[in-house]
Amino acid sequence: MTNTLHRFGSAESFKDDIIVHAIPAKGKTTGQGNALPALKRFLEIAAEYSPINLGDALHGGALRATRSKRLWTHFFKRDSRKNYKMVIDGLTAPTTVAAVFDKLENAEAFVKRLKQEDFGVSVNISTSIDNAKACCDFAGIKRHSIGYSLGFEGIGENVPGNQAIMLSTMCGHGMVAQSLAKKMIDFVKENRRSPEEAAASMARFCACGIFNTTRAVRILENARIGAKE
Repeated sequence: MTNTLHRFGSAESFKDDIIVHAIPAKGKTTGQGNALPALKRFLEIAAEYSPINLGDALHGGALRATRSKRLWTHFFKRDSRKNYKMVIDGLTAPTTVAAVFDKLENAEAFVKRLKQEDFGVSVNISTSIDNAKACCDFAGIKRHSIGYSLGFEGIGENVPGNQAIMLSTMCGHGMVAQSLAKKMIDFVKENRRSPEEAAASMARFCACGIFNTTRAVRILENARIGAKE
């Protein structure tokens, strides 16, 4: 089980949310137990298949928060271009790395490429069961296990604020607060932020780079027009 399994939403809501992890185990990778080259190679290959985010659990994703103590610098006039080279070059020690895709065909091609490369790290796919099965089938991999989240006790599909929960749980370490997600929803409804700007603001606080800005934009737009997920 990984922290990505705690994302809130129906299976349909993950149609554009596929996360592929590489998780190292000492002594089980190429390079005589040094997993770092394999993990960097994982990220380099992922960048070829149009990911929506890349990240590592030590430094974060392709959008990162500023160290400034001024509130406005977190939300205004920030460059929202994703910097994948920063993620790849900044990987300094073995850790869990991840690539997030918003198109199933890109994730399928990436997983197939990983099988061909065979550089010796454990790979997990976190998404709906149908999406994960499609990736495995495309790559010719027989699935050996499933980790399944049973959801959140007491939270139904129609609970008030469920869109804020969907946004905040896209950071498995809890670094995107529900209060921040609610504020971004309000900003979008008030036309103070575009869905893209609000999604980028939240993505910067995700500690390991698994926040999906495409899914966030869709959730924010649905909140703006009053549509259900």
